[in-house]
Amino acid sequence: MNITLKKKKLQNGKFSLFLEYYKGSSINTEGKRIHLRDFEYLKLYPHQDPKTAAEKKENKEIDTLSEQILSIRKAEYFQGKFDIKNTAKSKRLFLDYFMEKTEDKVDSPKNYGNWTATSLHLKRCISANLTFDEVNEDFVKRVRLYFEKEAKTKSNLSLSLNSKYSYFNKFKAALRSAFDDGYISINYASKIKSFEQAESQREYLTFQELQQLAQTECKYEVLKRAFIFSCLVGLRWSDINTLVWSEVRDEGEVSRVNFRQEKTDGVEYLYISSQARELLQTRQSPTDRVFVGLKYSTVYNNEIVRWCNRAGISKHITFHSARHTNAVLLLENGADIYTVSKRLGHREIRTTAIYAKIVDQKMKEASNLIPTIKL
Repeated sequence: MNITLKKKKLQNGKFSLFLEYYKGSSINTEGKRIHLRDFEYLKLYPHQDPKTAAEKKENKEIDTLSEQILSIRKAEYFQGKFDIKNTAKSKRLFLDYFMEKTEDKVDSPKNYGNWTATSLHLKRCISANLTFDEVNEDFVKRVRLYFEKEAKTKSNLSLSLNSKYSYFNKFKAALRSAFDDGYISINYASKIKSFEQAESQREYLTFQELQQLAQTECKYEVLKRAFIFSCLVGLRWSDINTLVWSEVRDEGEVSRVNFRQEKTDGVEYLYISSQARELLQTRQSPTDRVFVGLKYSTVYNNEIVRWCNRAGISKHITFHSARHTNAVLLLENGADIYTVSKRLGHREIRTTAIYAKIVDQKMKEASNLIPTIKL
C-alpha cells in the first residue's frame, strides 16, 4: 500500500490536505479496472498563495505537521504489516473511539443521528472501560446478541429489524475503521453476519395523484417547485437543497445537472426534461442556490402533508416520496431498471429492484380491474 500526502484546492483560497491510501487495483465484473483508494482528511488548510509573514509562517507549520502525520501513518502501516503490536493504541477505550467516529458525521444530520442513537445503545451493553485489547470475536457476538434480544426503543419496545440492521452496521463500520487505523489487528466486522434488512414501505404518487398535487395550491412556492422537480428527476432532498447554478448546464435544447451526491459522495450528472428545467426558473449567479429559501424544517414537512390533504391524497407523503415517485413513473413508462438505477445513483441494482416489484404488483392488481363477463 502506498500512502501519500495530497492537497485539494478550496474556493476560499486555501488547500485541504489529505492522505491517500492506495491499495492497488482489481478487475470488476464488467472487466473494468477499479483502483482501490481510501482517504483521510487532515483538517489542515494552508494558504494557496501566502502573502503576509503570518500566512507564510502558518503554511510552514502546517507543512511540518502534515509531514509528521504522514510519517506516523506510514509507521503505523508497517507495524500492522509486520505484525508489530501497537500497545498504545490497544489501550484506547472503544467507546471513546466510537464517539470520535460519531462526531466525524456531524455534517450529515441524518447519518449523525443514526450514529448517535447507536452510541446510546452501545453504552448500555459495553463497559466504559473496555479497551481495544479486549475486542475479539466473542465481544462482537455479545454486541450483536444485545441488539437482537435486549435493545429497546424509548417506548420500551423491541427494535425493528431495520433498526437492528442500521445500529449494528454502524458498530461494524467502527470496527472496520479501527482495523484500518491500527487499533485492532483483525477485522472482526467481517467475521460476524449483519442483520437482514426488512423491505420498507415506499410511499409514492401515481401520475394522476402527482397531477392533482401540481394543480393544488401549496403555501410555499419554493417547496412546491422543489418537490415536483424531485418527482421529475429523482434527486434527493439533500442534493436539491444544496444545488447551485454552476451545477446546472444548459446545452442547447438539452439540460443536465452535475452534482456531488451528499449520501454517496459520488460525482454524478443527470439529464433533465424541459419541464424540470422550467421549474428551476431563470439562471442566476453560479454560486447562488437554485431553490432559494428551501430549508429543512418541521413547518415544511407539515406543509407537504397539508398540501397532499388539500389535493385529496391520504397517503403518508414526505419529500423523499418524490424520489420514489420518480422511480415508479420511469419504470411504468418503459425505462429499464439499469437506467433507473443509474439515474437514482444506486450502488446496487437490488435497491432499484424494489421499485420494479411495486410496478409488477400494480400490473397484477390491474389484471382484476375488468368486471366479470357473463358467458
